[in-house]
Formats: sequence, C-alpha cells, structure tokens
Amino acid sequence: MKVLVDTSVWSEAFRRNHPLRGNQAHELAQLIEDGDAAMIGPIRQELLSGIPDASTFMLLQRAIASFADEPLETEDFENGAKCFNTCRAKGIQGQHTDFLICAFAMRRGMPIFSLDQDFKSYAKVLPIALHVMRPH
Repeated sequence: MKVLVDTSVWSEAFRRNHPLRGNQAHELAQLIEDGDAAMIGPIRQELLSGIPDASTFMLLQRAIASFADEPLETEDFENGAKCFNTCRAKGIQGQHTDFLICAFAMRRGMPIFSLDQDFKSYAKVLPIALHVMRPH
C-alpha cells in the first residue's frame, strides 16, 4: 500500500547534521524499497524551498527525482480548504499544504507518514490515517 511521505520525513532523511535515524530511517528505507513511498508536488516544493546553495539544491533535486508526483485533482484543493475550515472551527491551526496533504490522502486512502505532530491534531477531526511504523 502506498504511503504519502510528508515533508518532515524527507527533510530529516536528507539533513546532514541530524539525519533520520533508527526505526524512522528504516521505515522510510523499507517504503522506498517496496515502492510504497508516495510524493506529491507540494511536498517536493516544500522540501526544495529554502535551500540557498544551488549545488545543494541540485543534489536534493536529483535525490528525489525518482519519486514521481502523484496527480492532484481539483477536488483535492477544494477538500483541502474544507479540511482547513473543519480544523479551524475546532480551534486547530495548520498550514494550507498540510490540509492539501490530508485531502489527497483521504481521497486516495493513503496513510500519511509524518514526524510533524500537527497531523495527530488533524486526525482528531479529519478522517485521515497516520502511518504506523512496522516493528523492526
């Protein structure tokens, strides 16, 4: 089953100073090996944003090039707005990209693999599934 890997996981995996370690690193490696790690364009954009050094940007761009973007549809953007509104009405704040991730994952029935604790808050009011790491 495909799993939508959030920016937080990819970002930690490619950091030089504090890379992803232990079970989380093993889980990402297993998802990649099994062909189950999914990417969408907004996650790719978030991951590549804020890298001031052109050579570092190109290295990261090449490293993630093999992950094709899953197609987004108009309803994902509309439902992302609904997710935002639902969470906001319950006092839960979040980023627009996070709600797009939620809407896409809901439509495709994909769990979300994230290190961002905000997704636990979203899951309290949205019908999203969070990826549970397998025992290693």
